Amino acid sequence: MLAETVERVSPPVARDRVLVVTGRVHAAAVRRALPRFPRAGLVVEPEPRNTAAAIALAALHIARREPDAVMAVLPSDHAIGDVGVFRRDLALALDIAARSSALVTIGIPPTHPETGYGYIRLGPPVPGTRGRALAARGFIEKPPRARAAALIADGDVLWNSGIFAWRVDTILAALRAHLPDVVGPLERGGGRALARVYRRLPAISIDRGVLERAAAVVTVRARFPWSDVGSWAALAALWAGNNGRNAVRGLAVPIDSRGCLVDSPERLVAILGVDDLVVVDTPDALLVCRKDRAQDVRLVVDELRRRRLGRYL
Repeated sequence: MLAETVERVSPPVARDRVLVVTGRVHAAAVRRALPRFPRAGLVVEPEPRNTAAAIALAALHIARREPDAVMAVLPSDHAIGDVGVFRRDLALALDIAARSSALVTIGIPPTHPETGYGYIRLGPPVPGTRGRALAARGFIEKPPRARAAALIADGDVLWNSGIFAWRVDTILAALRAHLPDVVGPLERGGGRALARVYRRLPAISIDRGVLERAAAVVTVRARFPWSDVGSWAALAALWAGNNGRNAVRGLAVPIDSRGCLVDSPERLVAILGVDDLVVVDTPDALLVCRKDRAQDVRLVVDELRRRRLGRYL
């Protein structure tokens, strides 16, 4: 999926201007996945500190080369259909960012009450975009299911895809205004001191740290098929073609069961008379949950940490 993400951004982004930001522990795997990717285009985080730090690190890297640049930010775990439409939507986001001081995000029309995504409240249309871009009136981060359903019923909301566009000087100014504890140390200390500086940065998302506080945020309404492959439920839809069949990898025997995902590369898993479950078997742990709660796996992670069972993470 990383290689697909790099491939789909060109055009509108020139291939030699693509950066990949990754953690130190994944750097070797990224090089294997992108064997022809220039080493100078790989920006390595000493350790994960959430998206605000990663974006600040990339923005400073770009600013040193081209202070007037416009940058796009794209997660590498998205499944996107109709690449041509995606490129046109991204080009519009980049154009709006280049001509204004707005922070631009691409919003996805919601299809169901999803608790794992952020929601964007929509304001008036941006002039000159034929209604394809709108002001963002506010952000709601991962609401409970009942509120997500109410937001969709009320209309005028989009899912926040995590795909952004902005001028480098605009995002750096926003970071200085809203997250000086993130960007300040990076501006003052780099090079050999980066690892020491980085581990002390606050771990906060760009959404919470900047977008929710910024005055000028614009959303481009996406017209391309999109899936955030960040949960087992999303992966199930891709594996099974979203048609109600079971999605199976490994050894599984489903009987009188529909819409389940089973990932069991080592042991045999049998499911009988159940619907819409996620079953993930690993050598040291077993996960079973309803598909509509797959985004809440983070609650299990929190509980494991609370119980000091970090060896299972």
